[in-house]
Amino acid sequence: MKTLTCDDYDPNSLTVEVALQRIDRDLQPIVGEEQVAIRSALDRILAENILSPVNVPPHNKSAMDGYAVLGTDLPTEGKVQLAIVGTSWAGKPYTNPITTGQCARIFTGAVMPMGTDTVIMQEQVERQGEMITLSAGHRIGQHVCLTGEDLQTDQLVLITGKKLLPADIGLLASLGIAEVKVKRRLRVAFFSTGDELCSLGEVLQPGQIYDSNRYTLYALLNRLGVDMIDMGVVRDNPQAVETALLSAALISDAIVTSGGVSVGDADYVTETLRRLGEINFWKIAMKPGKPLTFGKIKAASFFGLPGNPVSAMVTFYQFVQPALQRMMGQNKSTPLQIKVPCVSPLKKRPGRIEFQRGILEPDEQGCLVVRSTGKQGSALLNSMSQANCFIILPIDCGEVTVGTEVIVEPFASLI
Repeated sequence: MKTLTCDDYDPNSLTVEVALQRIDRDLQPIVGEEQVAIRSALDRILAENILSPVNVPPHNKSAMDGYAVLGTDLPTEGKVQLAIVGTSWAGKPYTNPITTGQCARIFTGAVMPMGTDTVIMQEQVERQGEMITLSAGHRIGQHVCLTGEDLQTDQLVLITGKKLLPADIGLLASLGIAEVKVKRRLRVAFFSTGDELCSLGEVLQPGQIYDSNRYTLYALLNRLGVDMIDMGVVRDNPQAVETALLSAALISDAIVTSGGVSVGDADYVTETLRRLGEINFWKIAMKPGKPLTFGKIKAASFFGLPGNPVSAMVTFYQFVQPALQRMMGQNKSTPLQIKVPCVSPLKKRPGRIEFQRGILEPDEQGCLVVRSTGKQGSALLNSMSQANCFIILPIDCGEVTVGTEVIVEPFASLI
C-alpha cells in the first residue's frame, strides 16, 4: 500500500469503505408493518414474499391476430386449405372443438380453441370467404403463449425487502392481488444549524445566507418516501442544539442535520452528540464531505452532514441514503458505476477520495464520455444542479489528464 504524505491525508479519517461498513454493522431494519391497497404501495418496501395465486397466463392464448389451427394440419410442402368454423375473441372464447381440416379466426390474447395448438399470422394466409390457404414453413406451437408460461401457481414473484415500482404494482394487479403488507414508513427528523441562515421570504441581512440545505434535505428524504419531521433552523447555541437533538430522538427513527459538525468554536452538534449519545465516527477521507458524523442518540440513529451544500448532498447520497434504505428494510442495491473517458482535465491531490461533479453525455461518435461541470467548490450548489453524475477519483489518484478513463456514478442510479 502506497503511503500518502500529501496535505490532504489525515490519519484520523476513515476511508469511505470502512465508514460504510460501520454504518451497515450498526443499523437494523425498523419493526412495524401495515396492509395497504396496491394503489398506495408505490415505492413502499414489501414486508412479505408474494407467491402467485394463479397461472399467468391462466390458459393457452394467442400472441397474434390470425388463425388457430391444429399442428397436424400444417403442410410440410405445398399448400393446404382449412375451413373457418368460428372466432375466438379476447374475453369471448370459441367453445366448440376444432377438428382436422378446420380452423378458427383468433385475436391477440384470445383463448386457444380446444384442439388447436398453433397460430398462423393473418398476413401469412390467403383467405377466400370462409376458407384459408396456408403454405409450408410454419412450426407447431408458434405464436402461442402457454398456460403458466410467465408465472405458475405458487411461484415466488416478489421478495421481502423489494421496493415496489410501477411494474410491480401492475404485476400484483395481474395476479388479482389487491392489498400487500409493507414496512411502516421510516420517521426521519431533520434540521439545519447556523446563525447565518435566513428563512425563505425574509430579507437577507449582512452576513446571512438563505437556508438551502433544509430544502435539499426535504427533497432527498421525500424521494425516499419517509415520514419527514422538519424541525426548522437551530441556532448556534449549545442549549438550542441539545433541546433539538433530544426532541428529535423522541419522535424519530433517524435524525439528519446539516452544519455544526466541524471543529469551529460554534460547531456544537458533534460535541452535544458526544455528551448525550455516542459517536461512531466523524471524519471521512473524502472530498467534499470530510466532517460527516455518524452516531446514536437514545434509540435514534444520527447523521450529521457538513454545512456546505455540495458536501451535504454528496454525503447524503453516499452514506445517509443507503443507511436509511437499510433501516427501511429495503434490499441492498449497488449504484451503477461505469468507466468512461474524461474530456476535461481534473485537479486532484492524493489523500482523499473525491466526488467531483460531471456531465455524462455521448460524443460525436455516440460513445459516452464525461466532462467536468467546472469549479468544484463545496459551496457551489450550481455544480450539483448542472451535473448528472459523480466522477469518483480514488484516494491515491492525482491530477487527471484529458482522455483518461475515470469511474462515473450516474445520478439516475442514485435517485
